[in-house]
Amino acid sequence: MKTSVNCISFSDTGNGEQLYECPMCSLTCTNIQILEEHVDLHLEEHSFSEGGNITDLELAQWLQTEEDKQQRSEEEKREREEFKKLQRQYGLDNSGGYKQQFLKNMEREVNRGRMQPFEYHKRKADMMECLAFGIDDGKTKTSGVIEALCKYYQNENKDVRHVWLSTGVDHFHSSLGDRGWGCGYRNFQMLLSSLLQNSLYNDCLRDTTLIPSIPKIQSMIEDAWREGFDPHGASHFNNRLHGSKAWIGACEIYSLLTSLRIKCQIIDFHKPTGPMGTHPRLFEWILRYYSTDNEGGAKVACTSKPPIYLQHQGHSRTVVGIEERKNKTLCLLLFDPGCPSQEMQKLLKQNSDGTSLKLLRKFVGSLKEKQYQIVAIDGVLSLEEKAVTYCGHIRYLQTIRIPKLSSGVFTATL
Repeated sequence: MKTSVNCISFSDTGNGEQLYECPMCSLTCTNIQILEEHVDLHLEEHSFSEGGNITDLELAQWLQTEEDKQQRSEEEKREREEFKKLQRQYGLDNSGGYKQQFLKNMEREVNRGRMQPFEYHKRKADMMECLAFGIDDGKTKTSGVIEALCKYYQNENKDVRHVWLSTGVDHFHSSLGDRGWGCGYRNFQMLLSSLLQNSLYNDCLRDTTLIPSIPKIQSMIEDAWREGFDPHGASHFNNRLHGSKAWIGACEIYSLLTSLRIKCQIIDFHKPTGPMGTHPRLFEWILRYYSTDNEGGAKVACTSKPPIYLQHQGHSRTVVGIEERKNKTLCLLLFDPGCPSQEMQKLLKQNSDGTSLKLLRKFVGSLKEKQYQIVAIDGVLSLEEKAVTYCGHIRYLQTIRIPKLSSGVFTATL
């Protein structure tokens, strides 16, 4: 049986020379006649072993099956590579955690001449001591910003009609150990810094009197999983965060706060509600959160409300207040873990024109991600209420998770 030329694939080498590939064994040849004879030998061997002649239909079916197998194999290979890429991107590739990244980045600074060896050893010793006690070293913390904002708004008469601010919040930004992945943990530190200043939460936080380090927060989330909170999310991380650079989001913050008997809820703004992909309902919800019980005539309301955790795909921030402008527009005030201390400290010496507030202000047109989630705190849970909340975790709705590694937790959806 003579081989059809159509069964043989070919490609151009780029030098004007064509390569022809055998469909049976992937041998390549530059001469089509020689390759046809080679394929005929394959077919004669196959025909002899089958005790008969192979038909064109059988050959076509066999070739199609082989092609399908090859396509599936290539697709599976691409999926494995994409999955590994996602694992690296989101810190799930077992490449080490906070301590390993901190040491590696310090070594890089020494090699580049930006850090002296004695400073390296001192900072390493300080870090190891803080990690041993499970506390944050405080080197990325800025305190007093909310108090400075209260003073600024008292004298601001140009654009702001009303402003509502959280209780005192310390700002924490990423360090050498968590740069690129630590925003969720830093935002939890911000939430906790506010709760520790509020006597309402003293009983819940009697075992957490100092701000925990990122590895300690990872262990605290693992403790919440062991209690039974968010089992689907725990499996997403293979029940382990400590020693990794895994990104966390609203679900982990919710589970951790609830395990501490802090009452909170996740609100999912799963699609835009305004023109040009904006989320005015998100702003309206946050306005109600702060203004409820604080609707007096005072221009500046320094409320007793804790800050709000705000999540979108790839990043999270902390809402510390909201402005109502004289033109009726709303503007969120956000602490961003990506903003360094040097910039935040400018807010402590606020200029009369408020230019430094650009670091914090986000208008409706500035938040245009497809989906947002918030974690809002609203008091303390009794032991009975904590048990009921735990039972609620058997119901799952859509949440923001990294691609192909999806998980969920009970949410309210708007």
